[in-house]
Amino acid sequence: MKNFKIKTPFKPAGDQKIAIKSLLKGFESGNKFQTLLGVTGSGKTFTVAKVIEKLNIPTLVISHNKTLAAQLYQELKDFFPDNRVEYFISYYDYYIPEAYIPASKTYIAKETLVNKEIDRMRLSATRSVYERKDVIVVASVSCIYGIGDPENYFSLKMSIKRNKIITRKRMLNFLSELRYERADGTILEPSQFRIRGEIIDIFPPYHDFPIRVEIINDIVEEIYEIDSLTGFTLKRIDNFNLYPTNYFITPEDRLKLAIDKIKEELKKRVEHLTSAGKTEEAQRLQDRTLYDIELLEEMGYCPGIENYSRHLSLRKEGEAPYTLMDYFPDDYLVIIDESHMTIPQLNAMYAGDHSRKKTLVNYGFRLPSALDNRPLRFKEIEERLNKVIFVSATPSEYEINKSQGRIIEQIIRPTGLTDPEVVVRKTDNFMQDMIKEINKTIKHGERILITTLTKRMAEKLSSYLYEKGIKSKYLHSDLNAIERIKIISELRKGVFDVLVGINLLREGLDLPEVSLIIILDADKEGYLRSSTALIQTFGRAARNINGRVILYADKITKSMKKAIDETNRRRVIQTEYNKKNNITPQTIKKAIKNYFSLTPSPALKIAEEKTAYGSDEEIEELIKLLSKEMKTLAENLEFEKAAKIRDKIKDLKDIFLSL
Repeated sequence: MKNFKIKTPFKPAGDQKIAIKSLLKGFESGNKFQTLLGVTGSGKTFTVAKVIEKLNIPTLVISHNKTLAAQLYQELKDFFPDNRVEYFISYYDYYIPEAYIPASKTYIAKETLVNKEIDRMRLSATRSVYERKDVIVVASVSCIYGIGDPENYFSLKMSIKRNKIITRKRMLNFLSELRYERADGTILEPSQFRIRGEIIDIFPPYHDFPIRVEIINDIVEEIYEIDSLTGFTLKRIDNFNLYPTNYFITPEDRLKLAIDKIKEELKKRVEHLTSAGKTEEAQRLQDRTLYDIELLEEMGYCPGIENYSRHLSLRKEGEAPYTLMDYFPDDYLVIIDESHMTIPQLNAMYAGDHSRKKTLVNYGFRLPSALDNRPLRFKEIEERLNKVIFVSATPSEYEINKSQGRIIEQIIRPTGLTDPEVVVRKTDNFMQDMIKEINKTIKHGERILITTLTKRMAEKLSSYLYEKGIKSKYLHSDLNAIERIKIISELRKGVFDVLVGINLLREGLDLPEVSLIIILDADKEGYLRSSTALIQTFGRAARNINGRVILYADKITKSMKKAIDETNRRRVIQTEYNKKNNITPQTIKKAIKNYFSLTPSPALKIAEEKTAYGSDEEIEELIKLLSKEMKTLAENLEFEKAAKIRDKIKDLKDIFLSL
């Protein structure tokens, strides 16, 4: 078994060493839940990585949003280059769930746009968990949604080995059962295969490269990884495991049982609706379900197959669906990042999903068994936890109670940076005072975050600052992840100096250029001005040596006092550590790294502008350039841009073949 091995020049510093030792000791003593109370900039990810290395068991990291998940994924990949670090988030770029609105009698069909690269990474994650022990999966809360029975999925595995006896016909039949499709074009896409004489090229959707299998006289002579564009062999391999192209493909014997159960449920439900006088709903349900059954019998698959997952996995009514957590072995570690945010999000998933599906069931759009295609209830999540580390600078009562006193503090930053100085100022003439502080900060080449309580106030303030000659932008909830990252990047680069919003990045991305946080209406008690929210917001200025926070308020609330006292406590601990170890704090220097593409691809720009091609060599060279850039973008999770380049490569290949 391959062991986890961190490769980094960093050594545990500050109180990281004590935190690592305490966490390991806690698990050795039989503690199931522990909390790492780590302040911003203290190196929590490094501490967690060291614990993973020492425990040496599969690990699931759960983050409450995709942007933070992407950051954690990249950081852990850097720490563990020789181990498997995987990424598991929702694979929809665009998603409208199936729904029915009784008031207007409006049925909304499910609409999705699947990101094939993320789908590949999800399948890769479950494959790695099954095949290896040195695996870390970084996931969003989508990891608690049903994805099919792991027993079904892995029972359909086919092991291809050199010198193994297998007929060409059997191989093709097996590919069909796993829902691989025969490629029509020259480029092999994921979940496709092509045949060239005795050679079968297969592109498993969970693998980086297609596989070439050479079968001669019913014996597997050679297996290679090949380039998906050129078809050139990359390396020779001895064996490879083929898995289904999605999680809901079911063995034939189970499928027959499932169809019988669907028919039985349909009969009972139609009788119930009819007896209740709901003849329209009964007819609708019968028509829709019989159509799905026909597809299942003929194709083994149907759109919305996940709604029949209870029958496909032979589960009982109300029984929890299989999720990513069920693919892990019994002994595994769960890291819940920013737990004060992630836990409530996990807790809220079931209710919203159930309400929507209940309406579909009541009006004859789905069978009642569709209700069991759902996220896990929170109690079910807890039942699947083994060893857990809650990670947060502000753990909630839930984490504290679950940990039963196992709260390991990581207050000291190896950089020597202290928590920002916090001051409270009256609201009289606050606008003039605020502009003065903003201009002072800008002169030092540093940035400012301002938080308000309402969207209207944020918009008006941003416009007002702009009129006063201060480059500012407003960050609002309508922006998607890519647009948010673009704005954050522009702030760091100095394209503008002030970012205004309601809930500005309380957790996550590092902004070392930000030295001033301004919080308006700080004395208005509530979610956005709770002690947890305030401490998290203060932390955005903890990456800069000049970090400071100004609270505009006319009174000191309990939340303000608690947040200020805790921040001052942490400042004292860090200051004493700096004096004792003769450390001079310095602002963090961190490269501005984009997790999503922000600028046009140079190679793509050339390809799009070029309307005539002088030679085969010119096209070949451009294809090579684009292919290299596409792979780099995909590795950096810049899927949208990678997809555009992929489409352009297809166009160029067509031109190349026509010359």
